[in-house]
Amino acid sequence: MPEVFNSSDSQSEKSSTLEATEELLHGVRKKRVHRRNEHVFASLTPEQLENRKNKRCVHDYSEVMKNESVKKNPLNAFWTFPEKVAFMSQSQGEEIILVLRKHPITQIKWIATAILLCFLPMLIISLGVFDTLPLRYQLAINISWYLLITGFVVESSLSWFFNVYIITDERIVDVDFLSLIYRNISTAKIDNIEDVTARTGGVIRSIFNFGTVQVQTAAERNEFEFDDVPQPNKVSKLLNELILEEEREKIEGRVQ
Repeated sequence: MPEVFNSSDSQSEKSSTLEATEELLHGVRKKRVHRRNEHVFASLTPEQLENRKNKRCVHDYSEVMKNESVKKNPLNAFWTFPEKVAFMSQSQGEEIILVLRKHPITQIKWIATAILLCFLPMLIISLGVFDTLPLRYQLAINISWYLLITGFVVESSLSWFFNVYIITDERIVDVDFLSLIYRNISTAKIDNIEDVTARTGGVIRSIFNFGTVQVQTAAERNEFEFDDVPQPNKVSKLLNELILEEEREKIEGRVQ
């Protein structure tokens, strides 16, 4: 009696189809990243281009980033291959791989505080505290109160947005946005990194997958901490992959 259905052949075909699809998606992601860097390479000198062409694309050696594509939403806390992003000490041709911010769940505290403060005047009015004041004074107090809340929300939002950790193919960067007129930027070369540790603890951190990545370096600043960032294990693994790639480049004499 002939076999009507061969399960092993079917599974083999399904597996090969999935592999082909994954390979196709990987190729598409690489093309997007290469297109993103075209404008950077256009500004390089011939000598810089010669050095740069020997560097491998991060998709070629990173298990962490090979399935990641260019993300265009600037509000991402785990922002891979960001477009139109640069920092002051960035070298020509240096590729920004990842921009990290604190996980959005960590911002719930100030958001909840702002919401409660918005309802506070209503509570005070209901208690009759301002009944003896003229209406124009009540209005002035309310406007001043909500302006203070607006300032608090704007300051907290900007602090979250601009306090970032940047990982490039050459270094790590810690940008501390302390005020509208002052910021502190610390950097360390990848080849100066000595140890990388990812720490997650507690129920909330485990559920939402965020934690702290601690980086020990031989640079001027000997310790970097990426606080409350999403997917800390991925970040730690990526840094270790970059360290290995930097060592490979040194062995092959490809470092600029």
